Amino acid sequence: MSTRLSVFDLVPVPSGSGPQTAVENSLDLAARVERAGYHRLWHGEHHLNPGVIGYSPALTIALAGGVTSRIRLGSGAVLAGHRTSLSVAEEFGLLEATFPGRIDLGLGRAGLRKPTKDTTAAVPEAKSQDRYTDHGLLLPAAPNLASVFGSPRFTAQRRLLNQPGAQPVAYDQYIDDLLGFFQTPTVVDEQPITGATPEVTTPQVWVLGSSAGESAEVAATRGLRFGANYHVAPSGVLEAVQHYRRSFQPSATVPAPQVIISAEVLVADTEQEAGHLAHGYGQWVYSIRTGQGAIYYPTPEQAQAAPLSAAQWPLVSDRLRTRFVGTPEQVVEQLAVLQRATDADELLISSITHDHQARIRSFELLAEAWNATAAVSPEERSISAVQ
Repeated sequence: MSTRLSVFDLVPVPSGSGPQTAVENSLDLAARVERAGYHRLWHGEHHLNPGVIGYSPALTIALAGGVTSRIRLGSGAVLAGHRTSLSVAEEFGLLEATFPGRIDLGLGRAGLRKPTKDTTAAVPEAKSQDRYTDHGLLLPAAPNLASVFGSPRFTAQRRLLNQPGAQPVAYDQYIDDLLGFFQTPTVVDEQPITGATPEVTTPQVWVLGSSAGESAEVAATRGLRFGANYHVAPSGVLEAVQHYRRSFQPSATVPAPQVIISAEVLVADTEQEAGHLAHGYGQWVYSIRTGQGAIYYPTPEQAQAAPLSAAQWPLVSDRLRTRFVGTPEQVVEQLAVLQRATDADELLISSITHDHQARIRSFELLAEAWNATAAVSPEERSISAVQ
């Protein structure tokens, strides 16, 4: 496939280990996926999750930069409601100065004010039934996530991550302010300010979203790149991408829409082995979606000893049924369906299992199989791998 593959890493903590092992695994992953030819490596921002220690994308990017030399590094995503636009611009300006030409700034809207104008009037309601695209891609019914957003832990997280009395701006204003800090001079409250960030090339800015709402609108109207979330919120991925493309306005740096789509993947040499390694994902997702925070990722044996009940299944069904698990050939075929259905320019691959070497093997097998089916010449693949 000529479509590029990239990697998403949460820095998960396997059961029976601890944070030091998780960091060591993450750095080994960074070096190995670079060698395998992946285009980007993005890190997420998750808080109050014992089994996920990727709290600060800027910090994990800096660590990964120390063990890589070519792969692009970025956030998937910095959550805008937890930091001021200036602090994000400073952090990513410093990263760009350290790793020039390799930094991506992916943004998420969490924690900010709702838009002052209605940009979501045409957003379709969450689908209550499974759907399939003409290409055969499953768009599952959206689950009820009130257990997450209404949980005491989620409420505590919001209080801990926001300064008392702080008044966050609207998302469109936040992004405009952030982009302005990379200009010289920028203007704040009618006051010209020079040197707000290091004199560097502006990192690639991506806006990440899960629906045809504000994030897709802001990315499109500012001519920014857009990331849609199939691996976490598969129900609305198609509407999100369609809304972004319909509303897109070219910019100086992004003349045409650019879309990256995430996917949860697990590859092994045999279908049986992949199925065995896949155990634990349901329990892990369930721990997040019930608001208790991600558990340490269980072994297949631990997961099999405590299977999800029929009552628990609906909360994780969409995630389990849209996870691509199997041999390299099987998963490549499934990812090709995702790419065709969304017309993605790039696919962002998340992969998690208890055994670190099995996780590495999954990424390596996928890259090898994906490149083997690429409809481009070896010379083009070589150029693509180093850009």
